Amino acid sequence: MKKTIISLLFLSLLLVWPSAVPAQEGLTIITLNFPAYDFSRQVAGDRGLVSMLLPPGTDMHSFEPSPKDLIALSNADLLVYNGGVADYWVEGLLASMGDDAPAAIAMMDLVETVAEEIIEGMEDVPHDHKAATDSHSHDDHSHGEHDSEDVGELDEHVWTSPRNAILISRAIANKFTELDPHGAQIYASNFEQFESALLALDADFRALVENAPRRTIVLGDRFAMRYFTREYGLSYYAAFPGCSAQTEPSVKTIAFLMDVIKKENIPVVFHIELSSRKAASLIAAETGAQDLLLHSAHNISQDDFDKGITYIDIMRGNLENLRKALY
Repeated sequence: MKKTIISLLFLSLLLVWPSAVPAQEGLTIITLNFPAYDFSRQVAGDRGLVSMLLPPGTDMHSFEPSPKDLIALSNADLLVYNGGVADYWVEGLLASMGDDAPAAIAMMDLVETVAEEIIEGMEDVPHDHKAATDSHSHDDHSHGEHDSEDVGELDEHVWTSPRNAILISRAIANKFTELDPHGAQIYASNFEQFESALLALDADFRALVENAPRRTIVLGDRFAMRYFTREYGLSYYAAFPGCSAQTEPSVKTIAFLMDVIKKENIPVVFHIELSSRKAASLIAAETGAQDLLLHSAHNISQDDFDKGITYIDIMRGNLENLRKALY
């Protein structure tokens, strides 16, 4: 129903809103979340215009496009979005635009995906929607040493693995070149520089984990890092799955996570970005563990956006906080 309403709103706006075509050289790229935005701007460089629809400081799961957003899409050359259930409105909108729709890339189509899972101690949160699984792979649902129960929804946080970030950015560069052949050398050079930084980041994470005395992390929050932990062989305990609408765990869950920290002598409990931090703070206060940020990079604060913080910056911060948790 929401898809239909948004599509009808868009069509009505086109009848009354004047067309405005940006005059810059290169492409006009609209992105939905911060990873799509940062990967696109790293590849585009100064050629073209990259913008993000998701307002800084906003959780993607509560985002609804505004009329201004819909008009911006009508003037874009390319839309880069994630492709998960949080982007439920995108495909219907693009279909309603017909031949006027911009080209589009869904990041989840570019990598191997896995389902979210509920592990020991995690709130058994019921999911009221199912992921469309026809176009995504479910081949690997393994998870460290935990016995898991996969839920029907695909984990959307594919960008948290730097290796996936490379695959996504390469596809973005190829699409830029297809749409703007005159910028091919610029896009290729920018991608190569970004790929080198991502490979260095990946190598540092691997070295960190390989030499670590422990390989288990605890989050008193939603768990948005499955692709990351899967990539580097880490086990985890958390309060909720990554796309859970709940943010206040039960006393039972908090007690379980405290017990894990005490038994395994884990020095850090993590929270994620844009979180209330209530559960992590309580766990830290009761166990003596340090409360630190493990940033999934799905979005950033307005202050960080204004400072120009990048995906690499965020993941380098994670590297240092992870060092404190594993050593």
